Amino acid sequence: MSFPHLSFYSAFTLSSLGLAFHRTHLISALLCLESIILSIYIALSIWPIENQATTFTTMPLLILTFSACEAATGLAMLVASTRTHGSDHLHNLNLLQC
Repeated sequence: MSFPHLSFYSAFTLSSLGLAFHRTHLISALLCLESIILSIYIALSIWPIENQATTFTTMPLLILTFSACEAATGLAMLVASTRTHGSDHLHNLNLLQC
């Protein structure tokens, strides 16, 4: 296994584990989601170069677009929850109160 593959798999795994086990603050969940998207972006950027496939060269650009939309939505949710609930702790958020 080459170094880019190892770094992609380890970054994706650590980000997924961080999202699964460290769910105290909304900002930490958003950072884990961003690192998952970043590792997917790196994998999709390396894959066409390794396979000499020119048809999948626009996929990283599409992933970056979705990443920007996800980051903007996440920050908007963070600001809204902080203003309404007073903090970004996930245990304070309840769907029945919203």
